[in-house]
Amino acid sequence: MEQDDISNLDVLILCGGFGKRLKEIGQNCPKPMVEINGRPFLEILIEHISSFGFRRYILCAGFKSEVIEQYFQKKNDDNTYILSKEDEPLGTGGGIKKAESCILGSTFIVLNGDSICRANLNDFVEFHESNNASVSMAVATIDDVSEYGSVVINDRSEINGFKEKSDHIKGQGLINAGIYLFKKPILDQIPSGQNISLEKEVLPSMIGQKFYGFKTTERLFDIGTPQRLEILRSHIKLTD
Repeated sequence: MEQDDISNLDVLILCGGFGKRLKEIGQNCPKPMVEINGRPFLEILIEHISSFGFRRYILCAGFKSEVIEQYFQKKNDDNTYILSKEDEPLGTGGGIKKAESCILGSTFIVLNGDSICRANLNDFVEFHESNNASVSMAVATIDDVSEYGSVVINDRSEINGFKEKSDHIKGQGLINAGIYLFKKPILDQIPSGQNISLEKEVLPSMIGQKFYGFKTTERLFDIGTPQRLEILRSHIKLTD
C-alpha cells in the first residue's frame, strides 16, 4: 500500500481502560495517559504508529475521556484526532462498534491503548491485503504464555483458535499483540450498545472467516501492572 493510502486508513485506539492496578495514576487519569518518562503512554504509542504514515486517529475513550480529549486538542502535528466517547463501559468490542460512524474507509486498524509492540505496520497492512483477509491480528512470540494465553496458527497463517491463560499452559508460544486490521463489514457482526469483549467474544467468532495471524519478532510491552509499567519505562530509557 502506498504512503498516501496508509495516511487514509483510520486508526482506532482502545483507550477505555480504568487502570485499577496502577495506583500511581490516581483517580483523574485514564490508563493510556499514564506517564512514561515524562510523556503520556498514548502519545508514545501514536508517535510509533505515525512513523509508518498513519495520520487519522479515532480515540475510543470512556473513563475520564476529557483528559484524553483536552490533551490531544492541544497537539500541533500532522495528525487528526477524533474522540469516540463511551458514556458507559462497552468493552473492547463494544467500543469499536460505537466508533463505527467515525470510520471512513473500508479497512481500518485497531490497537490496544495499554500496550505497544513495534511491529512494522506497513508490512502488516501488506500481509492483510495479500491474504484478502477479513481480519488480521499481529502475534508476538513470548517465552512463557501462562500470563497471557496463546494463539493457535496453522501453516497458512490462519488463526485456528485461542488458549486461555493458565498455570497449566507454560512455555514459548504466540500471543495476541493487540494490533488488528478489520474490513469494515465485520462490524455488522457486533451488536450496538452492548458491553462486548473483542478478545473473548468477537475474535473467537471470527475463526473460519479469513482470519489471519501476522507474526512479528518485536517484543510486546504492556502497562497492565506496576511491574510491567516499570519494564517499559526502563526499555524506553535505553532506546531513547
